Amino acid sequence: MTTPSPSPETLSKINRIQAALRECRIDGWLFYDFWKRNEFAQRILEYPPHLLNTRRFFYLIPANGTPQKLVHSIERWNLDHLPGEKTIFLSWQSLESGLKKILGGMKTVAMEYSPGNAIPYISKVDAGTVEMVRRHGVEVVSSMDLAQIFESRWSDEAYFDNLDTAAVMHSIVYKTFAMMGDAVRSKQKLTEYDVQQFMLKLFGQHQLVTAEAPNCSVNANSGNPHYEPTKDVHAEIHEGDFVLLDLWAKKNKPGATYNDITWVGYLGASVPEKYAGIFSIVKGARDAAVDFLRESFSQRKTVRGCDVDDVARKYIVDHGYGENFIHRTGHSITEDLHGSGANMDNLETRDERQIIPQTSFSIEPGIYFLEEFGIRSEINVYISKTGEVIIPGEPRQQEVVAILQ
Repeated sequence: MTTPSPSPETLSKINRIQAALRECRIDGWLFYDFWKRNEFAQRILEYPPHLLNTRRFFYLIPANGTPQKLVHSIERWNLDHLPGEKTIFLSWQSLESGLKKILGGMKTVAMEYSPGNAIPYISKVDAGTVEMVRRHGVEVVSSMDLAQIFESRWSDEAYFDNLDTAAVMHSIVYKTFAMMGDAVRSKQKLTEYDVQQFMLKLFGQHQLVTAEAPNCSVNANSGNPHYEPTKDVHAEIHEGDFVLLDLWAKKNKPGATYNDITWVGYLGASVPEKYAGIFSIVKGARDAAVDFLRESFSQRKTVRGCDVDDVARKYIVDHGYGENFIHRTGHSITEDLHGSGANMDNLETRDERQIIPQTSFSIEPGIYFLEEFGIRSEINVYISKTGEVIIPGEPRQQEVVAILQ
């Protein structure tokens, strides 16, 4: 069998990983996978998608020196697209001895592991495999910050494409509110599902794609942050209803990234104070988080996902609605809607990952009254190479939209 040579792009990535390891003072990054359960290993190593992964493999990138492969006999060719020396194992005993060999000289290695499972999004290596590595006298540290560098950063093309997508999504919100208003004025039957399908149709017209359908929820359904209407389960929409639109999509091309926004409206000529007042608080929390980010990056301070959540949550707590803010402030955004970078979270997890340039995430505080209504305002933030805090799709929502005005 002809052995392929690693591409210049692959060799360049390995060199960049080694430089990052030296900067972090970690001896090596030990990638492990079995049955393609570690998507970080699959994507960062650019594992050929057509190849099986029915046996375990390890790939060690040392901070200095030659990478090391440990592959099973019947899948010995699976890492041939990567540089390095190859060790082949067959039995479990030879796996153990092979692992000892490739770890020679290592004191610390990064793996897709989170101490105490504090950040489950990075926990892709099982406890037994971590134990196996530790038995060889090697300390295992989390690769969470390394993974962000090589998994979560946007290319320049992805950023500019996202600006286009954000503008389209903004227009879709207004077109959807207008459609709802027309239907209610003309006394046409209208459901949450109808609105969802209308947004999907607009996605298609603008060559946007989505992994899951967008959301329209009215009244009490908006009090459920993850409510989704279906063809069989949905509510009708009438004058006097409060409505929440949550929509996410990206360009239909490789490398495109998501835009994910939430707007709220009221099917009337003026918005009742119970909605306007709560929205004002949610908006304040959203903007406080953005202001904190801009001030911190302008002063070149380190900012973690948990810090941003603290700012938004404190604003809502200080206004007396802390118990009604029942989810994290935001999530990472990449080619996946929920990406692999830092989440704005100190509630569900304590996400201590640093927010780094060329990454994006949502800011989406919310206040929910589960049997009545819920209000969320969601924007996306992108951190430029120079630390500028950019919001694709400005202007952000400033008040509840009076749809029948």
